[in-house]
Amino acid sequence: MVDLMGAADAPAIGAPGRQSMSYRDLARQVCEIRDFLGHVGLADGDRVALVLPNGPEMASAFLGVAAGLTAAPLNPAYRGDEFRFYLEDLDARLLIVEEGSESDAVAVARDLGMGLAQVCVGENARAGAFTLRLREEPDPRTVTHDAGTALVLHTSGTTSRPKIVPLSRDNLAASATNIAQSLALSFEDRALNIMPLFHIHGLVGAVLSTMRAGASVYCAPGFNPLKFFSWCEDIRPTWYTAVPTMHQAILARAPRNVATLASLDLRLIRSSSASLPSRVMEELEATFGCPVIESYGMTEASHQMTSNPLPPAPRHAGSVGIAAGPEVAIMDEERGHLLQAGETGEVVIRGANVTHGYENNDDANGAAFVDGWFRTGDQGLLDDRGYLWLTGRLKEIINRGGEKISPLEVDEVLMAHPAVDQAVTFAVPHATLGEDVAVAVVPRDGEAPSEASLRSFAGARLAAFKVPRQVIILDEIPKGATGKLQRIGLAATLGLAS
Repeated sequence: MVDLMGAADAPAIGAPGRQSMSYRDLARQVCEIRDFLGHVGLADGDRVALVLPNGPEMASAFLGVAAGLTAAPLNPAYRGDEFRFYLEDLDARLLIVEEGSESDAVAVARDLGMGLAQVCVGENARAGAFTLRLREEPDPRTVTHDAGTALVLHTSGTTSRPKIVPLSRDNLAASATNIAQSLALSFEDRALNIMPLFHIHGLVGAVLSTMRAGASVYCAPGFNPLKFFSWCEDIRPTWYTAVPTMHQAILARAPRNVATLASLDLRLIRSSSASLPSRVMEELEATFGCPVIESYGMTEASHQMTSNPLPPAPRHAGSVGIAAGPEVAIMDEERGHLLQAGETGEVVIRGANVTHGYENNDDANGAAFVDGWFRTGDQGLLDDRGYLWLTGRLKEIINRGGEKISPLEVDEVLMAHPAVDQAVTFAVPHATLGEDVAVAVVPRDGEAPSEASLRSFAGARLAAFKVPRQVIILDEIPKGATGKLQRIGLAATLGLAS
């Protein structure tokens, strides 16, 4: 999958307040996990579900399972019915949980005849070090899944059944290499991971890219903006990666941590998995004194597709950068031919990091792959320098009586208002136009903008048909499990879909 590239005694995996695990010990840990899985009757192609809290043990468990079998990490916050759906759909043979876990996944696994193993961490153990103890053996059966698949994840289905995305060891190795190269990672780097490790961003964007460079990754126990700066004091990271809402939460705490900020020496900050508002990028760079590198990724591409380059090459607020691994092109979404620079269409990709197809879903694969290109479902354009500018998800584009509106464009305008902290534009039903424009806004602390003032601000900067007809002011906008703002389904969530 990804060679453990670090020098044997160099730190590989760490955590706040704990001693780090070396590359030598990590290699031993990976071998022990593989041996354990073989001894309980599992083989390449078998799937092992991981329901573990964020932290170094989740990172090393993932590496150990994916090195020889197929890892299926799941959100520990799921409830019983959700675990049943995912464990059945994935056809997992073994569940790994922490010792003493009370997760609903345990009862579901027993009911499904799965094996059960527990992660047991010894007293004063180094970060990521543990032993596996078998509590229940898996039902014997023949492997039916593809060997060589390292990771399986579900797409975040909205209106239809989530699709299974299988990613091979070659896919993951290619993506980890792409990220390490685009960020110029070296053995001297120290990454602080605050992303969930059941998500492709954390697994590949932080952990595997670090392993590829022979650097060290410090795995926090989830994201907590109140502890972020103390973690930085402890770890002294050279970079971290997060989604935009996490960056905004960190910025909100920055004025209370001036001394820590002055002592930090970050080489870069990375942002991915959602559009980064230009204002947030500017505030991050001013606050931390380092470049903010926005990249563009998705599960089907093993995470990264494009990335803004490091200085001295130009990086552009609002752009997700240049191709950073796979080939990237723009396709006419109706006629299927590739477009020229400056023309807007669907973003398509192909390369070693791209999945070969969804599992057991011929209809989805027929729609997603065209002449070897994978259709991302995102709309955008490539400029004459090769920088990609996204205008939104095709299924999120608002069709107001035939007038097409990019929610990202409206977001960007409202995010420039001095009283606005977050803005998410979305479609609401309209009796005659089909759809109309609405926006959910979270004000900055101490601010109380009126709906009329926000509409007036937008009206001075947007064509009249793009101005939100409804402005909903909230204390918090609903987010997904990885911290991404949820645009699709927001109208229903806020009671505006009827």
